[in-house]
Amino acid sequence: MVKTASKLTFGQSVADWQERLNVARMREERAARARLLMKKHGIPALVSSLPDHNRYLVGLRGAEFTTQLWYVLFFAEHDPVVFVHAGWHVQYPDQAPWIKHWRMARAWLGGICGPEATREEAKLFADGIYRELQDRGLTGEKLGIIGFDGPAREALIQAGLKLVDGGPAMREARAIKTLDEIVCLKTIATICEAAWYKIWDALRPGVRDTDISLVTINALYQAGADAVNPIGIRSGPVSFDRGFTNTGRLLQTGDLVYAAMCGVRYLSYGSCNYRTFKIGRKPTDKEKDWYKKLVDRLDRIIGEVKPGATTADAAKHFPPASTWGYKDEAEVLSMEIGHGIGIGSYELPVINRQWSLAHPQVFEPGMTFAVESREGEFRTGGVRLENMVVVTNDGAEIIDHFPREEILVAGPHL
Repeated sequence: MVKTASKLTFGQSVADWQERLNVARMREERAARARLLMKKHGIPALVSSLPDHNRYLVGLRGAEFTTQLWYVLFFAEHDPVVFVHAGWHVQYPDQAPWIKHWRMARAWLGGICGPEATREEAKLFADGIYRELQDRGLTGEKLGIIGFDGPAREALIQAGLKLVDGGPAMREARAIKTLDEIVCLKTIATICEAAWYKIWDALRPGVRDTDISLVTINALYQAGADAVNPIGIRSGPVSFDRGFTNTGRLLQTGDLVYAAMCGVRYLSYGSCNYRTFKIGRKPTDKEKDWYKKLVDRLDRIIGEVKPGATTADAAKHFPPASTWGYKDEAEVLSMEIGHGIGIGSYELPVINRQWSLAHPQVFEPGMTFAVESREGEFRTGGVRLENMVVVTNDGAEIIDHFPREEILVAGPHL
């Protein structure tokens, strides 16, 4: 029997009479962990343009309607420098007093300015980074780099800087969550729970899958989500194997329906969970058997998770891809998997047969992940289940509390 995590004793509002989410502490502890891992990897400075990493490092949002509009120069021993985009550079400084150094970002909008202008802008970008490193005596040291295109990298190299991949250090830093990060994930799981009940109530014959997606999005925002991705609804003959979503299909009596509540955000921390419903009648014995396989499978996987155990211990409970007639484990990648969740939708650790058996990762307290699986028949229907999990000193606990034990019947039923 898997364990469920304790529920939060507070809501999303601020209170002076109760210890709740402490965002300042979360920012400080994330930055401290990033510095610790940078030192471990021998990287005194790191420049990142990836929004997820930037949010983790400095607690900021930025202009993100195209790539490389803002970036962060983060140090193991100095205060960070934040380069922000046009407009943001005047709006932001008095709103984020924990950042001491603001600069104007250089961008070339993916190269639409033409090759010569792109090279000019990239040089200005590299010159700005070089000056900051020079001021701190770091131009001869390694510079970790994450998320920049070819012109940016070439310009930094031409400036004489020693580039290394900053990704491994950041992935390792983000693998272990602080208390406040886990509170964020519990909060988003609670927000999703509110939306699951709205889905359950709205599923009826004659309703389009796109209507259900809209109901879900509205419910998530009403429950307090910061950002919501399109909610993927799969139903009836297109529910196995998982593929395209939101076709505008009219739901029918007897359809199996499942939804992907993934990438719903609270303070940038994201959800990833699935549930399955049956419209208008009880599940058949075959469908019940499919779903029982899912619950038993996920229970066995979660049951293996404890500090010191490895992803190989858990991954052995996923069936081989050949179970469904596939020849390569890559054919079930992202369907039969456990993957770390946090600010990013795919973080450490990863649990699957494709990688974990040969390249195991060790579970540690504070890791959080989602684990998912599916069963069904092509053009008949399928079922799906995914849970969000936190690793504790005593083992693993499920964060999301919406019912998971059986397929839920929705709409008028016998």
